[in-house]
Amino acid sequence: MKKEYDYASIFKKFAVAGEFVSCKRYGEGHINDTFLLVVRDGDRQVRYILQRINDRLFTDVDKLMHNIALVTAFCRKSVEERGGDPMRECLNIVPARDGKSFYFDGEHYFRVYVFIEGATTYQTVRSPRDFYESAVAFGKFADLLSDFDAGTLYEILPDFHNTRVRYENFLRAVRADVCGRKNSVQAEIDWVNAHADLCGKIVDKIASGEIPLRVTHNDTKLNNVMLDDATGKGLAVIDLDTVMPGSLCYDFGDSIRFGCNSGAEDEPDLSKVHFCFDLYEAYLQGYLSAVGGSITPAERENLPMGAVLMTYECGMRFLTDYLEGDTYFRTTRPGQNLDRAHTQFRLVDEMLAVYDKMSEAALR
Repeated sequence: MKKEYDYASIFKKFAVAGEFVSCKRYGEGHINDTFLLVVRDGDRQVRYILQRINDRLFTDVDKLMHNIALVTAFCRKSVEERGGDPMRECLNIVPARDGKSFYFDGEHYFRVYVFIEGATTYQTVRSPRDFYESAVAFGKFADLLSDFDAGTLYEILPDFHNTRVRYENFLRAVRADVCGRKNSVQAEIDWVNAHADLCGKIVDKIASGEIPLRVTHNDTKLNNVMLDDATGKGLAVIDLDTVMPGSLCYDFGDSIRFGCNSGAEDEPDLSKVHFCFDLYEAYLQGYLSAVGGSITPAERENLPMGAVLMTYECGMRFLTDYLEGDTYFRTTRPGQNLDRAHTQFRLVDEMLAVYDKMSEAALR
């Protein structure tokens, strides 16, 4: 059973004007506990998002909120300079009354954001336009932060997209074979090993300086974009818990991995799983239209590799977790992580089959 909190007391710890009205669970997030906080300020009601931060996953909340505070402040300044509406086009932290970006009650960590009115997040793509608009939002996010010094951010989840490290973890899991599953997935292990040359394709270019180190979101799914209720346009990017230094190619690639799959991520029937090139083109068009001139030639050239690499990495992580006994990714049935790995491997194969076409579209 989900725990309830003394919302009225927590509310008083934040610099929110007005009187407490209500606070109820909100949204479909699985990491943090999220609530809709309603406050009466004079003759109007104002809404905020209250969250209990999952400090089991994010073990250093000071560093987590350091990153979010810096990024949201920079985004706000960038939006203002461009004549936009910073209250709707980026997240806004409401500080605690002690000046911190969060409140700790001795047991739990809480934060408050201004609620973005007149906009909605969606769990699934209703139409290709939704996917296009999510690309616009993430492209704009990258552009707004193009002058931000990513070196000032902490690496909240170390080596999160260091594919070389992910591959080393995979090899350790194969050697350990703690669940005795190795022999039953030898073909899958061989597939990962056969594609191991992919591991350094982005990380080595970052290390050499060929691809710049940037602010990356690291969870670029549709449900982390607010779409304007009136226009349907991508408005703001939310859920900044995994904001870290990385490559723009990672964020682009993870969107393609997730959004261009014709089937479910854990689809057992691989005949239903295909790489949707038309959706790739739509996302690419939206992303490039928004990121503008802030993308470098090397980044643009490597956008397709970002898609291949993020899909390969994710499939390898699913297989690693299967070998280790399904301890990381939540599963609801036996073999689910193996099915997830299979879908990613299928997508990689299909991406590589049309890689020249993907590159041509990116450089067009």
